[in-house]
Amino acid sequence: MPQTAEKVIDHELLFREPEYQKLFADKKANFEFNHADVRIEEIRNWTKTPEYKEKNFAREALTVNPAKACQPLGAVFVANGFNKTLSFVHGSQGCVAYYRSHFSRHFKEPTSCVSSSMTEDAAVFGGLNNMVDGLSNAYSLYKPDMIAVSTTCMAEVIGDDLNAFIKTAKEKGSVPAEFDVPFAHTPAFVGSHVTGYDNALLGVLQHFWDGKAGTAPALQRVPDDSINFIGGFDGFVVGNMKEIKRIFSLFGVTVNVICDPSEVWNTPTDGEFRMYQGGTTKETVEAALNAKATIVFQEFCCEKTAKYIAEKGQEVVLLNAPVGVAGTDRFLMAISRLTGKPVPAELEKERGQLVDAMADSQSHLHGKRYALYGDPDQMIGYAEFLLELGAEPAHVLATNGGEEWAKKVQAVFDASSYGAGCKVYPKRDLWHLRSLLFTEPVDFLIGNTYGKYLERDAGTPLIRAVFPIFDRHHYHRFPTWGYNGALWLFTMLLDEFFETLDANTIVPGKTDYSYDIIR
Repeated sequence: MPQTAEKVIDHELLFREPEYQKLFADKKANFEFNHADVRIEEIRNWTKTPEYKEKNFAREALTVNPAKACQPLGAVFVANGFNKTLSFVHGSQGCVAYYRSHFSRHFKEPTSCVSSSMTEDAAVFGGLNNMVDGLSNAYSLYKPDMIAVSTTCMAEVIGDDLNAFIKTAKEKGSVPAEFDVPFAHTPAFVGSHVTGYDNALLGVLQHFWDGKAGTAPALQRVPDDSINFIGGFDGFVVGNMKEIKRIFSLFGVTVNVICDPSEVWNTPTDGEFRMYQGGTTKETVEAALNAKATIVFQEFCCEKTAKYIAEKGQEVVLLNAPVGVAGTDRFLMAISRLTGKPVPAELEKERGQLVDAMADSQSHLHGKRYALYGDPDQMIGYAEFLLELGAEPAHVLATNGGEEWAKKVQAVFDASSYGAGCKVYPKRDLWHLRSLLFTEPVDFLIGNTYGKYLERDAGTPLIRAVFPIFDRHHYHRFPTWGYNGALWLFTMLLDEFFETLDANTIVPGKTDYSYDIIR
């Protein structure tokens, strides 16, 4: 074989060596029993036609590569956002391995989460014993200050009652009676990761505000002048939360950040392993009941939580992942209105700097067509920002977006002359998007790592700006919210445009008429 200690070949070149090529050819000829290559190519080309698109969009009972994850993933995100809190998922060990790996691959940091390790016997007889033993082990081994419980499909299908199970576990001495164990039912077969985020966050607030599952008096609201902030499920939380805290600090506002996992996914390498780092404290959660108002950055990610907070007597300001000039303007004006404080001069300057950068460079993106997919609130923010740049968000897709979300996106289209002809696709998946890329082509694609297969198939350059991002590193450390976040995202859009332009004009004497040094 060509790979030896004296000759180490990188993986992208190793399998091009003759020995490996022969292995692949033999495997295909003797074991795969494929259709003829000509027939495969014929079918592949047919799937790129309008005829196939019509059949594709007519399907009802099948989802192919949805642009979403399951509820428990969102619940694990929430648990990591609270101080010294351990995420405990009541279900099978394999499911929990997926949640841990998904976050670890995106954030490049370890993600702590334990499982009740339900197997076949628990599926038949119920998972009570797993809960009793699991809480005991988690409490003893990992010494958290709080354990946040959620569920997977298995526990939900058989109907396990988390409230009853946790009370029984406490009676059996798994954890002290006064130990905080908020919980949420997060069935993975309905909703998505944003639904799980909503359910889990609601579970934490209800636990502390409504009397800890009946074991303590409910808290009484005593209004003060503080402001709550909820960011929602956000793959850029490390960079975004730092930016949001800076903005509130410039206003001089007391802010209660509810669910902040930004530090646990950004720990330093200094010889000390930190299972728990940062996060919202219990005291902050309790104090948040008294806040004057709560600003929620993701309306469609926090529907139940926002309703619950409003019922407690607070004003709730619902925004949609503010990206760009107008989105950030609304956020800052909301803070100014709620606090009576003017927008700080430093933020006004940053706004002007962003507008200046846009004026310098937007001509390159003007008229360019984009297809984008991701979570509902993020898609609203991205679509609005593209329109501010004179670009066209031609196809906006959210597998976990409903009709109300679609109406909001359409309103964004209608507010701009560049939105004419742009379309919104609720409850559609990436196989639908593939048909759109072939039948109604665009210049660029905005999505997550899974979009690279669309990029390869349709030849549409991909800009990775949606969770999860596995094949590029450290994007999550930069903000996408606020004026600074918009500047970073704008730079990403420009970089991909220029890279694509260079690739298309790289042949000397033939296409290098635009292979410019200065642009």
